[in-house]
This record gives sequence, C-alpha cells and structure tokens, in this order.
Amino acid sequence: MVLWFQDKVEVLEFHATTVSSPQRTYALPAVIRLKQYIRPYLSLSVRLSRQNIFLRDNHICQYCYDKFAEKKLTIDHVVPLSKGGRHEWTNVVTACSWCNNRKGDKSPEKANLKLLSPPEKPRWLPNRDLDLDGNVLPNSWRPYLAAR
Repeated sequence: MVLWFQDKVEVLEFHATTVSSPQRTYALPAVIRLKQYIRPYLSLSVRLSRQNIFLRDNHICQYCYDKFAEKKLTIDHVVPLSKGGRHEWTNVVTACSWCNNRKGDKSPEKANLKLLSPPEKPRWLPNRDLDLDGNVLPNSWRPYLAAR
C-alpha cells in the first residue's frame, strides 16, 4: 500500500477485500508491478520469534519429524538455557509438546533424540499466508507467472 501511495508501483489486480481510513476506502492490491527496480536492504535480518521459528522449520517437530498445527508446537532450546544455551536462531527448534517434555532439561543426545536438521539463522522466510510447498498460489497471480 505504501509503495502504491508513493506511486512506485502500478496495481494490476485488486482483491475484493478493502481497508478503510477515516476518509476513504481502498481495495487491497493483489498484483503489483514495480515501476523501477528497488534494491533490497541487505542489512535486514529475520526477527527471532515463535512464528518465524515455526516457519523456518516448516511446522515440523525437529525430533519426531511430524508436522503439527501451530497451537500444538513449542520452542525447544537444543542446549537448555539452564546449561548455558542461548536464545538465538542456532539454538532454538520447533518441537511438539510430547518431544519437548521427553527432552526436558537434557541435550538431544542424552534424551536419545536426533535433530532433523541443525538450526540455522534464516536469510528470509516465506509469507505465512502462502502455501508455496503445496504450489497453491493466488489465482490472481497465475496470468503473470511463467507456466509451471
């Protein structure tokens, strides 16, 4: 919306959904085209948050390898905080409640658990509302994308 108001993009398609200000109502852009290339900020980093950890790990418990709804997931510190671990990207993983309780205040090895993949700091994360794994794209995007 900001880029649209700054006249930096051309709106090609609109959603049926609208947003309102005290004076006006606007249709939400669904497909936009940049009028000029905008270089991305390279210094921005992905914020460490519960939802972003789940996105990074694709909502998969890193110990039992099953996929869960967000409400059924917890955050586990691979090296527990009580054992000197830190709350940072390289020490937090998605875990289901059962596995997190089983691991408790131990290392994965001592709890006889194996991580699906070592935790890393992501450079970017997909939008939470897009199901790119299932190749489900908004219909309004299809005419603008190369055939898959």
